[in-house]
This record gives sequence, structure tokens and C-alpha cells, in this order.
Amino acid sequence: MRIRPARTDEAAALTELVLRSKAHWGYGAEFLAACREELTIRPEDIHRRRVVVAEDADSGVVGVASLEGTAPEGSLGLCFVEPAAISRGVGRALYFHVTGAARELGFARLTIEADPNAEPFYRRMGARPVGSTPAGSLAGRELPLLEVRLRPRTEGWTQAWTAGRRAVHLGNVAGFQSQFGPVSPQATHYSCLAAFLSPHPAVLVLPAAVPPDWTDLIGRPLGWGPVEVYDGLTEPPGRPGGQPDSQPDGPMARATRPAPEAQGDTLTRAVLSRPALLRRLNSLDLPLLPWGRTPAVAELTGVPLDPEALRYESKRASHELFTRLAPDHPEIRVPEQWQPATRRETARLLRRRARVGLTTVVKTEHGAGGSGTVVVRDQGRGGLPRLRRPPLPRGPVLLEEFVAGETEPRDVTFDGLVDADGRVHGVGVAVMDVLGTAYRGATVGPGVVPPALAEAVARFGAAVGERIAASGHRGWYDVDFVTGSDGRPAPTEINLRMTGPSVAFMVKARLDETRGGDHFVRSVDHVPLGARLPGPALSAFLRETTVRCAGIEAVLLPSIPTAAFAPAPYLGVVLAAHTRERLDAAEALVRTAAHDTGRLFTTQG
Repeated sequence: MRIRPARTDEAAALTELVLRSKAHWGYGAEFLAACREELTIRPEDIHRRRVVVAEDADSGVVGVASLEGTAPEGSLGLCFVEPAAISRGVGRALYFHVTGAARELGFARLTIEADPNAEPFYRRMGARPVGSTPAGSLAGRELPLLEVRLRPRTEGWTQAWTAGRRAVHLGNVAGFQSQFGPVSPQATHYSCLAAFLSPHPAVLVLPAAVPPDWTDLIGRPLGWGPVEVYDGLTEPPGRPGGQPDSQPDGPMARATRPAPEAQGDTLTRAVLSRPALLRRLNSLDLPLLPWGRTPAVAELTGVPLDPEALRYESKRASHELFTRLAPDHPEIRVPEQWQPATRRETARLLRRRARVGLTTVVKTEHGAGGSGTVVVRDQGRGGLPRLRRPPLPRGPVLLEEFVAGETEPRDVTFDGLVDADGRVHGVGVAVMDVLGTAYRGATVGPGVVPPALAEAVARFGAAVGERIAASGHRGWYDVDFVTGSDGRPAPTEINLRMTGPSVAFMVKARLDETRGGDHFVRSVDHVPLGARLPGPALSAFLRETTVRCAGIEAVLLPSIPTAAFAPAPYLGVVLAAHTRERLDAAEALVRTAAHDTGRLFTTQG
């Protein structure tokens, strides 16, 4: 399907399409006759009303829409779909096309006089009800009036990230982790988050096979259009999605899974080993965005990886940087950190601190999502902590002062990026959901972080960005903080890669652009399922739950679908809404629905 400007010689045919679409709602001949004059499209209207059509290769013209008025305020005057094409995404495509064109032309607000039957559709698209308006054809009839607030394209971080273009997304989560130690068992599932490495992907390259309808489930609400997916590239033949291609070097050919002891960016190496896939990606001439930079990514993109570029992924090095920056940032407190040479020295220091009632954070030098981090409290007799429960991380560790406090929000993060020229661009500040030391998700949106805290965190995060840029880092980064009892944020680590919170920022940028308004967005990386869901059951569950979320004016995007059939099944999701209350309601709805999946397989006695 493509969308193009309408031609003047199509005016009569388009009028008949509009009337057929109107009749779909069950209106009788008398009602339609009364509406005909108002709904007629004349040849002279085509250019004046900016009329466009959706055209299907098999069926011809299947929809019509118009953008009317003069910037900064106008209206979505027409949006009608051929009845046989309803529920095929035509209306959604027309809506996003018109709002995108309006933004480019400088419109800040569009109104919609909606048929009552179409109002739920527009609300799902992000339009907000603002009252009612008299119908133009029938006296005494009122129509729902909605509005769309449009944000102009800016030269901010989204432009710095992809120059406003679509991108190729590479889910090399495991490859990035392997540079610093053992790879998390969840890395393959987490690689699905690479679908959100930019607001608008053109291609996804993923290690594991994903459900065939997954990109449709997330792409429709985000107005993506077709996305090429090359998945299962590190799965062995014979597994789901692991069958070899008929051509040895074909784009969808699968690589053999490396031996457990093998390290390296196997996904990127799989791409490099497929000439046909390389030719396809190169032919697109689009930005290639990895989850994180590796030597293999440098080979793939031709952009060298500076030996010092990832230095501050180390929690030891990042703490040293925080300490150097602290004098210029009195609103920030840097917790003390110690680097014991042996595990015996670690135990002695922990006991010494415990005797005076101090809690200590034990960290490995590298780790993601809270892995390798343990909080040791006074749990034993005589003030001595039990060092075996929970066990200390393996290998050399760092000890850090535990920053106590119950101020909300407790865990926050600053996201930014360093462009190819070394310039730092702030993205935003998010609230993280952390249970113990485990990261579970993040929320972004207006007022989520109090202004004073957000300003302090952003200022320090930008200063960190300047230093990591000087060390050679290019790309995304974030700085994590905890808030102490005095209200001051304390930086804890730097991540030189994409992260869970970055997903929320990407989705917010896309929804704000295509649907208007200022969205609240929450990424939730682990929603337990009540039962393991095979492919068809998972698709049915996601589609039903998506509709239920739309019913409360929220958007549901399944972000991690591959763990739905794991031994301990779960989903990752991203939720969005225009209010915090609807966002919370959507999360409660999804969690309840996920828990209740067990009932699908309960046998009644």
C-alpha cells in the first residue's frame, strides 16, 4: 500500500468511496442522501483540501484523507476507508500520513469532527476529545470534536541520532556484554529491545527467531510501516527459526550457535559472514545502530573503535570520573568506594563497617541490570554480616558506601548521546523501577522527575558526556543515580550502550511526533506469565490485551516476546498514555491479564 496525492479526475470515484465508507456504519439511504452534499469531493477540492489516497497494488484506491486549513491550525477533514479494507491498517496509515504532513507544514493543532462510530479509532490514535460540534448536514445532530496537538520536528537529539532517517537496528546485546565477562542468560531475550534503538527502524537484525507478527503489533501503533526482519542468526539449524536458507549466503541464512566458551559479538560476525545480507544492508544507505559498540561492529560499519572508548563502562573508572567532576557539582554527592585487593580483605572491611552499623554495596567491575551487585547489611550476631547469604559476586569486587534514603524518586537515570563529531546531546531523565539491586523498568514523561532533581542530574550527566566524548566514546550513554536522604542524587555507574530507559525515550519521541501531545511512557522488562504461551496463543493474548489497553486510551507494545515459552515465562512490554493514571491502569491491566493466562490451561474437574 502507498499513499499519494489524489488526482482531480478521481473526485467522483472518491466521493462514492466516502459514501460507501459512511454506509458501513449502518446508516440508511435517507441519511446518506442528506450527507451527500457535505461529503462530495469536487475536482477543485483536490489541491485546496490537500486530498491524498491510499492505494493497494491489488485493490486500487482503498482510502482517502485530507489536510485542511492554514497553519498553525487546521483539520483532518476526510478520513474514509473502503469497507472491504477496514481493519487492514489503511485508516491508521492515512492518519499518520496526514499528521506527519501537517507537522512538516507547520501545523500545531488539528481538529477532527468525527462520526460517533469512528471516535474510538481517533482516540486510539492519540486524538483527545474536546467537546462536540453541530453536524453540517442534519440539524440537531452533534458530532464528537477531537484535537491533535503536533510537535514540530526539532534539531534535538532525534536529529543528532539518525538525522531524522530510518535506521538498521542490530541487537548485539550478548556481543557487547561478552567484552566484559560472562554473558547473561537473558541477553538473547533482551536483544528484542533492539527494535527500539531509534524511533523508526527500517531493518531489525536479531540473534533469535521472533514471532512473525511481532513487528506488526509494535509497528502499527508507532506508524512504522514495513520493517525488514532478519532473525535467528545465531540459532542452530532445527530450532524454531533456525532452518538454513536455500542459499548458503542468503539474508536469512542461520549461523551455528557458538560453543559456550566462545566469546565475541557472534551476531555481528553472523552478519559479516553473509555477503547477501551485507549487500542488502549496504544498499539501503541508512544509519546502522548497534546495541553497543564492539570490534565486530567497527568492522561492519567501518567506524574504528577507540581503545579507550569503553573505558567508563567500568564501575571503577566511572567512580574515579565522578570524583573528579564532583567539585564543580555541589548538588551531587559521590559515595565512597574501596577496592580491596583480596576477598579476605573484602570480608575484613565488610565486618568492620557492619560493626558500626553501616551497610555496604558490593559490586563487580562490570555488570548490567543489577547483576553482580549485592547489598550487605548487618545480619549476624555481634554485628557481623553473613557473607554467604547472599553470596558475594565472584572475582574481584568493589565496595561502595550505601546511600540511604527514602526520598522518591529513589532511582533515576540521565540518558544522552555523543554524536559523530563528539557533541553531547541530552535526551532526558527517567525514573527507574529497581527492586533490591535488580532493574525492572523505567518511566519517562512530563513531571515524572521533580524539576530540581532533573536539572541536577541532567547537568552532571552532560558533564559526564563531555568527558566520555573526549575519551573516544560515540553513541548512546546513561548515568544512573540513587537519591539520598538529603535529596541529593548520587551517581553509581555509567552505561556506554543502549539501555532499558532508552527504549522508553524512543517510544515517547515517536508517539509525541505521530500522535501529538506529551506522553507518559513506561518500559516494563519482566511481566510474569501464568503459563507458557506457544506462538498462536501468545499472538491471541497480545492482540486481545492491546485492544483492552486501547479501551482505556493506552498503548501496549510487546517489547520482549521471546520469553513467553521459557521455563519461567514472562513478557517485556512498553506502555504509553497521555496521563499517569491511565499509564498505571494499563500496567495493572497487563499484569492481571498476564497472570490470568494460566487459566487458559486449567482443566475443570
